Amino acid sequence: MRRTTLKDVGDRVGVSAKTVSNVVNGTGWVSEDLAERVRAALLELDYRPNNAARLLRGGRSGMIALALPDLRQSYFAELAAAFVDEAAKRSTTVLINQTNALADAERRISDGVGLPILDGLILSPLALGASELEKRVDSTPMVLLGEHADATALPHVGVDNAAAARAATEYLLASGRTRIAAIGAQAAGPNETSKLRMAGYRQALKAAKVPWRPELVQRVGDFRRADGAEAIRRLLEAGTEFDAVFAFNDLMALGALHALSESGKRVPDEVAVVGFDDIEEGRYSTPSLTTVAPDKSAIAALALDLLLGAPEPNTPVKHSQVPFRITKRESA
Repeated sequence: MRRTTLKDVGDRVGVSAKTVSNVVNGTGWVSEDLAERVRAALLELDYRPNNAARLLRGGRSGMIALALPDLRQSYFAELAAAFVDEAAKRSTTVLINQTNALADAERRISDGVGLPILDGLILSPLALGASELEKRVDSTPMVLLGEHADATALPHVGVDNAAAARAATEYLLASGRTRIAAIGAQAAGPNETSKLRMAGYRQALKAAKVPWRPELVQRVGDFRRADGAEAIRRLLEAGTEFDAVFAFNDLMALGALHALSESGKRVPDEVAVVGFDDIEEGRYSTPSLTTVAPDKSAIAALALDLLLGAPEPNTPVKHSQVPFRITKRESA
């Protein structure tokens, strides 16, 4: 099937290929009304830039793109900052994109739609699976972040979520807690992170011969403060006994701390709380938050090394895991 060209898009809108190029690359001046019409035609005609050929003509651009699910979440904002810092050491500029965990947004980014000439792309996909990612039509080098290490042939950097969740649960068990609530189960949507952290939680309980109690597992719609607070309120309203909480991210842990304080529960005397991500906000909560701390700088450095030293064809793909630790503070 013939690749759609800039001229094809221009003919559809009634403008020159140069005007379309200006919209695609963010150069020159195009009125917002015309730019919207061009973007609509780009989508309608399924335009995908041939970045590989453009890079061969022009050499390295000195720019990469970083696409993350939600920059309003502290973890992703801090991770983006780590990428900017590490990229600067490599004389590289980072263009940051937000996908909102939408399949169409992740697909467009992975296919290079609307992106300028890049040396590479780093994507943290939540909605797209490995098989869809491997069908991308753009040949710009790409490295994945997140939970697709075993399922895709693309290079990948991430934390061993199951091992980290198991370590967090074991930490609580070692302090004598046996009724540990797990906040973060998800039945639908992009839930690979939830599945892996739940698996680690259950592994730790099984190894310690502590019964798994389904009433202690709280489902959430999202990984936000409100979800953590509501999960605690549900447990309290149901009269469920628990002496610890493992929240699958720090935002939910902070929400849990708020709801526990509301109810008069003393942390950590009555209920210990452990989160996951080591966001800065947790260092200043009351009490300060004990958490699983992935090495964000290591994630950025490894991903950039894989991307900017992109392997030749037939070179084995690298799946890199970064270290984590339990950072002990006042909540557990």
